[in-house]
Amino acid sequence: MELKDIVAVNGKPGLYEIKAQSKGGIIVESLLDGKKFPVTVTHNLSALNEIAIYTYEEEVPLRIIFKTIGEKEGGKEAINPKESGKVLTSYFREILPNFDEERVYTSNIKKVLQWYNLLASKNFDFTA
Repeated sequence: MELKDIVAVNGKPGLYEIKAQSKGGIIVESLLDGKKFPVTVTHNLSALNEIAIYTYEEEVPLRIIFKTIGEKEGGKEAINPKESGKVLTSYFREILPNFDEERVYTSNIKKVLQWYNLLASKNFDFTA
C-alpha cells in the first residue's frame, strides 16, 4: 500500500485504497471495514499524496507530515484526534513548528491525525 493509492472520499468516513479501474471510475476498498465500492465522477476524491499543509514559507506535503509523526511516535498511533483544540495545536506545532495557524484549522489537524492513526493501525510504512 502506497500513499498515492490512498484517497479520502468526501462525505464518507475513513480512507480508501484504490483497488482497480472500472468503466465509470475506480473501485476502492475501505481501510475501516474492508468493504469495496465503485467511485464515480460524482464523488469528490482527495488523493493523500496531493494534499499539503500551509506553513508561513511554503506548503509541506502530507507524506512529510506523516513521516515526521511516524518518527516521533515510532510508527505507532499519535494522540487522539478528539483531544482539545489547544492540545492538538500544541502537538501539531511539535510536528510542523511553522504551520500557518491562520490557514490550518483545528479541524484540519484532527483530520491529519485521524488519517495518520488509521494508516498506523494498518502498519503503513511512513518512511517510504
